Amino acid sequence: MVEGVMFAGKKSFVSAIRRKDNSIEYFQLKRVESNVIKNLKKIPFLRGIIALVQASANGVKHLDFASDRYDVDPEDDEKVKQEKETSKLVMILGIGVIGVLSFIVSKLIFTVTPAIVANFFQGIVPTKTGQVLLEGFFKLLLLLGYIYVVSLTPLIKRVFQYHGAEHKVINAYENNLPLTVENVQKQSRLHYRCGSSFILFTVFVGIFVYMFVATDPLWWRIVNRIILIPIVIGLSFEVLQLTNMVRNVPILKVLGYPGLWLQLLTTKEPDDDQVEVALHSFQKVLENDQAEEAVEVNLIENSEVIQPQ
Repeated sequence: MVEGVMFAGKKSFVSAIRRKDNSIEYFQLKRVESNVIKNLKKIPFLRGIIALVQASANGVKHLDFASDRYDVDPEDDEKVKQEKETSKLVMILGIGVIGVLSFIVSKLIFTVTPAIVANFFQGIVPTKTGQVLLEGFFKLLLLLGYIYVVSLTPLIKRVFQYHGAEHKVINAYENNLPLTVENVQKQSRLHYRCGSSFILFTVFVGIFVYMFVATDPLWWRIVNRIILIPIVIGLSFEVLQLTNMVRNVPILKVLGYPGLWLQLLTTKEPDDDQVEVALHSFQKVLENDQAEEAVEVNLIENSEVIQPQ
């Protein structure tokens, strides 16, 4: 998110952004789930897909809010609102088209391309196991290279700084520390439940899953990679949950290390102003939870209430 942070609580989703005049503004959505969705989220493997769809649906709204306001003077808000109202249909269609195109392009790049490149080395690496491992290597190389390149741009660097601020706030909360800028800044910018870890796990889980399907001919290899996307996503989510559960177990906590290492690229050390924005968002989520439940939030027992997005 541009110049802001979003947190998800038990009762709401809240974004806080830093405006051009240095003020902080909120965007809030109430968490509403049908009984069907609640039941689906209890089913292992399927719950990961549901979580991804929900995160995408909510994320678009919060990203739209942030991108519309972060570089606009608050005095011009009414003008921006009117412009959006007059072009609402165009905006909705635009987001839909961009969403579809982004999905297609990302799959072509991160799913199809590694399979095609690995296939070029059939003469050198003819076995299925070798091909799957080589494909995974190219996919990992592509992922790391892409993240590194985009992280060099000033805008994405600031996004990654806010990402780091988000994790620091979560860590301070889970360590039962007073939520002050000073305390938050002392925390690690890495976190076991981060979506960056999930992305990395899809690469490793994909290697495992692909071992059970054919790699020849190439057209079928590409088709089964696309068909298996939901399975890889579901399994990867369970791996992410597992690494979080065992993060305090001396031997097993190493399972989450690869995801933490990736976060060295997807997070940056935030400044105090960025941490302040993250704290505002987080505290608003806590306030909403307290208001809905009419109980005092226990920072230790409810450490799973807030999760990084």
